[in-house]
Amino acid sequence: MALEINEPWITSKVRCQNGYAYIDTAHWDKDKQQSAHKRVYIGKYDGTTFTPNKNYFRLRDEYEQGLKAPKTGPVPTDICVRQFYGATYLLDEICQKTGIAADLGKCFGSLAAPMLSMAYYLVLEEGQAMYRFNKWSASHKHPFGKDIPSQRSSELFGLISEDAKMKYFNLQARRHGLNEYLAFDTTSISSYSRLIKQAKYGKNKEGDSLPQINLALLYGEESMLPVYYRKLAGNITDVKTIENLLKDIDFLKLEKLKLVMDRGFYSERNINDLMKHHHKFLIGAKTSLKIVSSRLDEIRSDFVTRFNYNSELKLYVMSFTEEWDYSEEKPRTGEIINDKRRIYLHYYYNDQKATDDKTRFNAMLDRLESNLVNGTPDPADDKLYQKYFVINETPVRGKTYSFKENAIRKAEKNYGYFVLMSNGIKDPVEALRIYRLKDLIEKSFGNLKERLSMRRMSVESEENFEGKLFVQFVALQMSSYIKKQMDENGLFNNYTMQSLLDELDVIEYYQQPGRTHHLSEITEKQRKLYELLNVRCPT
Repeated sequence: MALEINEPWITSKVRCQNGYAYIDTAHWDKDKQQSAHKRVYIGKYDGTTFTPNKNYFRLRDEYEQGLKAPKTGPVPTDICVRQFYGATYLLDEICQKTGIAADLGKCFGSLAAPMLSMAYYLVLEEGQAMYRFNKWSASHKHPFGKDIPSQRSSELFGLISEDAKMKYFNLQARRHGLNEYLAFDTTSISSYSRLIKQAKYGKNKEGDSLPQINLALLYGEESMLPVYYRKLAGNITDVKTIENLLKDIDFLKLEKLKLVMDRGFYSERNINDLMKHHHKFLIGAKTSLKIVSSRLDEIRSDFVTRFNYNSELKLYVMSFTEEWDYSEEKPRTGEIINDKRRIYLHYYYNDQKATDDKTRFNAMLDRLESNLVNGTPDPADDKLYQKYFVINETPVRGKTYSFKENAIRKAEKNYGYFVLMSNGIKDPVEALRIYRLKDLIEKSFGNLKERLSMRRMSVESEENFEGKLFVQFVALQMSSYIKKQMDENGLFNNYTMQSLLDELDVIEYYQQPGRTHHLSEITEKQRKLYELLNVRCPT
């Protein structure tokens, strides 16, 4: 029987047996090299009343006061050690700065060290499978300090509980997500495994003919660090994910959120839900929306003028305050409440985008027409055919078609325009700056997925999949930190991420029996790299 105790220091399940309550913590037995359980009795429970004991208060006090930090500095050893250290040291420092190490320790206990080591391996060994961990482990200094055989890594993945993950997300979101906009987006991951229930065939963003799952991700706009993900079935569209995201946010206890999303997440229901929960948002809006198109029709003739040109953005810009028709249904009574809420619409026009839109639109029509003539129309294009073509078929003349001129002209007149909608950002320059950061994050995430082996997953069970995905997420946090520092300091002009990590990786760690450790020579170039990555140089 389980007992629910809402205390932040309790990171594992509380179970009850024979009138006693105890914390049941899964951990990794280093000696036996297998998973094990540790029980700490914290009081009595008679089915209705919980009576805490001394252990309960001791653990609570240790959490509130903070455990005394272990003594720092080198520890003598009985064996000779010579391992690569420079790159894993970098990740040690990143995990300290971002709170990754501390939060993993609070949420996963003894599992934290092997989880960190596996995440380090994914970051440093681009695209390598987990079965090669033993070779890397033997030559590198890392948090766990031992090999994790392939079978044992699968067991570790299976021990990563959903409850501990959500507590970790909460701690990370509170560190990074309270004072910045969070980009919300989805990405697909293909799976070779037939055992993943949520792996479905859908519109695959990678073009694979494999079942997939989708990941919904929250990314800090300023920190550019991921703080949360949720797994979705592969056939779920973007627009359906906001409602469940808001439920998750309630669980994470983030009172107010600031979200930035592309127009694939737009729906009236989503906007109303965000307003209902008092969340701020910035979202791309289609020019075909009534609230957008009616204003655009009024201003289009005078939009592209010097008066509306913004030299900082090098775009034509206009902004308006509009009234949103808000509606909310009371869950108990079913009563519909209608109200007016203020929103800001920011309109932008770009000459280059107009040219690109024109080229892209005509290429699409050429493709549709060619497929129609050849008798090979794609069923996925049915909505486009209905929108832009009149198709007739008779026994005598066969299939004939013509273009819907009004629909085409309606699309053509909006070449070059794009619109952002917000309930919190009045300034169009600030709105576009934040939205462009979302685009940068989306592009960089595609690159990071490749190096972390997240394109296609092969696992033996649902539990292993969940655990491996979480370790890859932790690795993504580290990689995102490195990429942000490299972007800001122009390091990509001379390095790829892998070449930079390789440059630091050659620094070695030496230790002999009875003596403290020392490092190999550190060059000025390496010292400068640590400085640019905002990490102190090792000593």
